[in-house]
Amino acid sequence: MDTSPSLGEGPLPAERHCAIFDTALGPFGIAWRDEAVTVVLLPLIDREATIAELQWQSGGELAPPPWPAFVTHAVAAMQTLLEGEPADLQHVPLDWAGIGQFERKVYEATRRIAAGQTCTYDELAQSMGNPGAARAVDVALARNPWPVVVPCHRVVAGGGRLGGHSAAGGIGTKKKLLAIEAAMAVRQREAR
Repeated sequence: MDTSPSLGEGPLPAERHCAIFDTALGPFGIAWRDEAVTVVLLPLIDREATIAELQWQSGGELAPPPWPAFVTHAVAAMQTLLEGEPADLQHVPLDWAGIGQFERKVYEATRRIAAGQTCTYDELAQSMGNPGAARAVDVALARNPWPVVVPCHRVVAGGGRLGGHSAAGGIGTKKKLLAIEAAMAVRQREAR
């Protein structure tokens, strides 16, 4: 007797959704399935280009608000951070499907870098217990599907150079993000 599932049986693929939201840097995109974020997209040349790329990357359709609570929290936290105010993105649930073990270690370590702080690719590799893996860390961060939530902009090259930034806007976006967070850190220190 054949006990293998026939075509059409088994769990249905998770529905994919995405949304565009405004920030101080322009329209960002976010995508999710089930209870986790699959993609964060920084602004492209215009809103339409951002929507098209978001839908292509996520395979999802635009969903109007109200969004699930975890999406609403992620959006509000990113908007707050990009306005130069403290925001907690540590608890935004991420969809780890398709992410390798090394990349996951890199992304989890990167999430622990506080706003207003930076570290080098080499320092991040050492903090993960992988000395000498700076290039592999750089490659993993270049594929980061969740910029800002996984703050890859906080990881810089040695010698004070910013290094690359593969997200939309490239090095210019990295400079803007670091400037926003540096100003926020100064205000926090002065308030103490």
